[in-house]
Amino acid sequence: MKNLFRVLVFLFPFLVFSQVPTQKDVNEQVQTWVSLNTVTKFSDHWGVVADAHIRENGFFESNNFYFLRGGVSYFPNSSVSVTGGYAHMWLAPTKEGWSTYADENRIYEQVQLTTKIGKVSVLQRLRNEQRWQEKIVNDEPTGKNRFTNRVRYLASFTIPVFNDKRLPSLVLSDEILIHFGQEVVYNTFDQNRFFVGIKQNVSPKLSFDLGYMNVSQQKYSGYQYDMNHTIRLFFYLNSVIKHKVAKAPDHHSGDE
Repeated sequence: MKNLFRVLVFLFPFLVFSQVPTQKDVNEQVQTWVSLNTVTKFSDHWGVVADAHIRENGFFESNNFYFLRGGVSYFPNSSVSVTGGYAHMWLAPTKEGWSTYADENRIYEQVQLTTKIGKVSVLQRLRNEQRWQEKIVNDEPTGKNRFTNRVRYLASFTIPVFNDKRLPSLVLSDEILIHFGQEVVYNTFDQNRFFVGIKQNVSPKLSFDLGYMNVSQQKYSGYQYDMNHTIRLFFYLNSVIKHKVAKAPDHHSGDE
């Protein structure tokens, strides 16, 4: 029995990794991603968030997805927010000749912390998503969904470069995404998103960041990858509906 156990332990890695294709297939492409991300506070501790996203292939040559997200946020203090809500994605087909968009429904929960290290603003966000992704076969809806639970961690650093606050700051961020589910066999790692760019304040309520985002995504096959070189332009609008309500903390959706 001990010898059998030793044999099984020895063979286990070969049995597992032999199922994963070894040839890596990387699809590199250029994309453009534009979004509006809003936080509206209606009391010192409560508010609503809403995001709208469009991601295009090339420079607005063809659509990749449309995305809407909303939620309710609780602000225990000026540094922390806890949010829960719903999101919907319309994902464009990637196969040539297909025209049917796939629907994706999400429920999400997140906690966000903003702090400072010297003059550097640090934003950390932990988000959990339950996703129902519609399956499309031969350009037709199947009525079936793939369910996954995805965990995302974002760290973003806003670094002042100039003494004049009217001039832009440097932004560096990275987000790692992992997911789990019955059909997630070869790609527990889902994506990594690295961003470098500038943040510019337009007014006390409105700002934007503009720069380059590299999105590396592993597909369900395990050996196929997308490497997206992305031009990203995100707008952020923070507002209140009562004059005496404390200023809403910076909200970074980060992406879809």
